[in-house]
Amino acid sequence: MRRIEHAFVALNGAVLVLGLAAMAGILGWNVAGRYLTGNSLTWADEVARYSMIWLTFLGCGLALRHGAHAAITNAQDALPARGQLVLRGVILLILFGFFAFMVWVGIDYMNRTSIQRSAALQVPMKWIYAAMPVGFLLMILHLALVAPQYLRAGLQQSDEAPVG
Repeated sequence: MRRIEHAFVALNGAVLVLGLAAMAGILGWNVAGRYLTGNSLTWADEVARYSMIWLTFLGCGLALRHGAHAAITNAQDALPARGQLVLRGVILLILFGFFAFMVWVGIDYMNRTSIQRSAALQVPMKWIYAAMPVGFLLMILHLALVAPQYLRAGLQQSDEAPVG
């Protein structure tokens, strides 16, 4: 199971790196073309915008997994160990519920925009808005994988560099 989880995390990270590299390459090519030849790619800005949307949603799960989202832990830290465990359990239930709700809302929104097309690429907008349910589904998967660790100790993101 650990091997599957590591492969899932590595694949998620690799998709993000490749997507960011493609976006940077397209934008770099567009800027260079604009200044060197006076011509630019008509679709480059649209690709960059939609790539950023997809990269944001695809990366949310990894950020959640590593405790990189904003968190206020004062109330949790003030509680005794048993209270912290209960609070973390409640937080997990709320997060799972919210993420599932957002998958449903994202699918609904995606279906409502199925007849629209993007201006430059003429891509159905439902594929752009599909980033939302896919991203929240990934967040559910990442949260499910780190939930046992979170229940035991919480996820902490340190601002300090590791001592080594």
